Amino acid sequence: MKILVTGSSGHLGEALVRTLREQRHEVVGLDRVGSPFTSVIGSIVDRSCVARCMTGVQAVLHAATLHKPHVATHARQDFIDVNITGTLNLLEEAVAAGVGSFVFTSTTSVFGDALVPPAGAPAAWITEEVVPVPKNIYGVTKAAAEDLCQLFHRNQGLACIVLRTSRFFPEEDDNGAARAAYADANLKANEFLARRVDIEDVVSAHLLAAEQAPRIGFARYIISATTPFLREDMPELRIDAPRVLQARVPGHAAEYSRRGWSMFPGLDRVYVNARARAELGWRPRHDFASVVARLAAGGELASPLARTIGAKGYHPESFAAGPYPVA
Repeated sequence: MKILVTGSSGHLGEALVRTLREQRHEVVGLDRVGSPFTSVIGSIVDRSCVARCMTGVQAVLHAATLHKPHVATHARQDFIDVNITGTLNLLEEAVAAGVGSFVFTSTTSVFGDALVPPAGAPAAWITEEVVPVPKNIYGVTKAAAEDLCQLFHRNQGLACIVLRTSRFFPEEDDNGAARAAYADANLKANEFLARRVDIEDVVSAHLLAAEQAPRIGFARYIISATTPFLREDMPELRIDAPRVLQARVPGHAAEYSRRGWSMFPGLDRVYVNARARAELGWRPRHDFASVVARLAAGGELASPLARTIGAKGYHPESFAAGPYPVA
């Protein structure tokens, strides 16, 4: 199968290209930045470039985007151009080329203010039924691009799957207080309970989505590690996460104690991947319990694929106050 991967020099793009090549697919990697995983250097904003890349393509995995780390360094118009116009170019050219499936990499950031419940409320149980309330230009443009995918399925019959991925970047956290309070690996391990996913599982979700899109037509799915928590845990989880964790994953305590790690006092949200598992047949391999077990056995926090790709950063320059400036 011939597959177009946009953003092929980025974290996810490289992971997709690596995996597809291993599976002997013909891959067209499109990115503004050259790399061993990019076959065409160009922009999705350039309609003629997109059209050339689409020749003979049977599936599109659209991972190219401006991210949250760019909010403070790029103009809002840049987000409109890349995340909305770029997606529109890809959708229109995919229809013109007769592409069979289109997978759009979105983000749980589209939920925005819906992720943080008011003081005194339970932690938020985030499923696809939660109505997004974007809080920055990144979330707005990703939500708009999702709607374009739905529109092209409705009006042009293009099979489109939207994957709302949670955190999978290896870079340090943008929250200075969190960086000061927890070791980086401790932070990331904790996040597997509620808002992190390994890139290996993100890749498998994309490949399944490309395969299943013609059958499904259109759908949105949350792609995050499977949480051990239940909906009835949400009130206590907001105020005493360590106690709930001890009840749900008691085996973590010895390894956390050995490393001098701690759980967050409370959690404000939990991402729920049940629909992706049920409808796509997605079987994520990395969750909190498996990560802790791997660490206890002398292994690494991240999967081999995640370690191979490593950290890329989001900017060519470094910043004194953190991995990137926060708007």
